[in-house]
Amino acid sequence: MTPEKIEAVQTTWDQVKPDAEKVAELFYGKLFELDPSLRSLFKGDMKEQGRKLMATLNLAVTSLTRLEEILPAVEELGRRHVQYGVPEESYSTVGEALLWTLQQGLGDGFTDEVKEAWTETYVTLSSAMLNAAHAA
Repeated sequence: MTPEKIEAVQTTWDQVKPDAEKVAELFYGKLFELDPSLRSLFKGDMKEQGRKLMATLNLAVTSLTRLEEILPAVEELGRRHVQYGVPEESYSTVGEALLWTLQQGLGDGFTDEVKEAWTETYVTLSSAMLNAAHAA
């Protein structure tokens, strides 16, 4: 990723992060709208799940300049998703829900450049997760 794309992701993340609970609710609402079958993968408290999601996203976004440091954790997350029964095709659905959620939170600030930067970020991280899942 270019420094400009990393900056775009980090700057826009800082804009939506203060509303973390609402962002997580929007994300999961959209995810389950896009694929209702994914709801069955979540057994626990969704507010807690939302906090975990936001913490994971925060770590990923703040670590974009040193991805090599977090890749082992990202890969482990991919292996755990296999154990949770997460279908491979859901990764694209999650990406769609994430981009939609960011668009809702950023409004006009969700420019084509921002969308491209977030898409590259998601593809980079989800590819690492999927590669680890395949190897598991």
